[in-house]
Amino acid sequence: MIQTLGMASAVAMPFFDIPLIWRIIKRKSSEDISLIWTFGIWVCILGMFPSSWISPDPILKVFEVVNVVLFTAVVVAVVWYHPVVRRPKP
Repeated sequence: MIQTLGMASAVAMPFFDIPLIWRIIKRKSSEDISLIWTFGIWVCILGMFPSSWISPDPILKVFEVVNVVLFTAVVVAVVWYHPVVRRPKP
């Protein structure tokens, strides 16, 4: 029971990135999202990936894979719609 709950939560939690991605796309702006925060979180997630991949815990492995995929989508959306990146070149 605990393992099943843990696995379901590991899969479900990263899906809460989808509303953020949707909001960015809908507004066509990620101006209110810090690039430092975005890349800081992403680097930490990627930094944890090798350790979680060799872990014997399947819940951690599943969580990390789903988290890497969905948070990478957040990074793409933030960068694509961020005014610092999209600023017209003089």
